[in-house]
Amino acid sequence: MMKLSFTTLGCPKWTIDEIIERAAQYGFDAIDFRGLGDELDVFKLPEFTTNLEQTKQKISAAGLAVSCFSSSVQLVSEQNFDKNCKEVEEYAKLCEYFGAKYIRVFGGRFEMDREQAVQIAVRQLQQMADIASPHGVKLLIETHDAWISCDELVKIMEQVNPQQVGILWDVHHPYRMVQEDPQRTWEVLGKWIEYAHVKDSLPAPDTTLGFRYCLTGEGDVPLEQIYRLLTQNGYDGYYALEWEKKWLPDLAEPEIVFPQYVSFMRALRSGQVV
Repeated sequence: MMKLSFTTLGCPKWTIDEIIERAAQYGFDAIDFRGLGDELDVFKLPEFTTNLEQTKQKISAAGLAVSCFSSSVQLVSEQNFDKNCKEVEEYAKLCEYFGAKYIRVFGGRFEMDREQAVQIAVRQLQQMADIASPHGVKLLIETHDAWISCDELVKIMEQVNPQQVGILWDVHHPYRMVQEDPQRTWEVLGKWIEYAHVKDSLPAPDTTLGFRYCLTGEGDVPLEQIYRLLTQNGYDGYYALEWEKKWLPDLAEPEIVFPQYVSFMRALRSGQVV
């Protein structure tokens, strides 16, 4: 079974009711909470505090799950360590309440020797994982920031507890940013990959990013290869659309992008994508 989710980065103007209603309407299985409205830290909002049970009942009644709570935690950030630990604790409690297994964290950027950055990341990641683990929650470090390359991320993963820490494979970034073949990503990191972010793009050297995001399947990210690679190796995690509308407001509206994603992924599953 292919399990589909989306991060709420893609629908920053939707209310919680609109998120739930449209997720069910479009055919998603779950929601990955990365902000709601103007607030990134959803654990501060009434929907996840005073109205928590109401939110849970609405999600359940719609036949949906919460696949992940995506935090802003960056591991190579000693000055924010206490704040980050508190964020992990708050999300771990929400995960336990909603039956979600994962909190996403970032490796982050740094201005130091990489080996020093690795050791800071390992130490902080393990301490945060010890906070999350009693709630039945695993931390997922994303292929992002200074940790896009499998050769860099593996240096962290070899030193942490795999029962407490896994990898979120943002399938776009390694391919687009460092021209990493998905086969190699899987060979190096596959045993830790438990969750996937999906997005597509085309090169655009004239732009700030160097690429332009596009509808799923309309770019050149080898999504079919990645899907086959995952399924052939027994992957049973979520495929979560990450449409960065909150950061890039000129991107197409979620009312267009979200149902198109579901249609594309279903076609991929049935072998109809060539």
